[in-house]
Amino acid sequence: VRLVESGGALVQAGGSLRLSCAASGISFTVKTRGWYRQAPGKQRELVATLTSDGSSNYADSVKGRFTISRDNAKNMVYLQMNNLKSEDTAVYYCNVQSSWMKLDYWGQGTQVTVSS
Repeated sequence: VRLVESGGALVQAGGSLRLSCAASGISFTVKTRGWYRQAPGKQRELVATLTSDGSSNYADSVKGRFTISRDNAKNMVYLQMNNLKSEDTAVYYCNVQSSWMKLDYWGQGTQVTVSS
């Protein structure tokens, strides 16, 4: 399994970014696709997940500002981030979790920096 994130950048507070995750090598049933983030000195935390039936889940801190979506034909997952805040600064990781055994697969991460 290979997950490659892109789209991270330096942006001013109030701005927007769209992160992309290209997935390949997935030969199993996927339970969820999602985005997590890790800020310096903090644990990795859930940002948003999307189940195979289209149900989405968001961290309270990003509800109403971030939107997760996917393009199955292109094996892509996206995270649209609007009204960015300095506390959104982190490395953002793409995640795929398998239905069997709930195995987690991760990308290498993409840096998002929001300047205030």
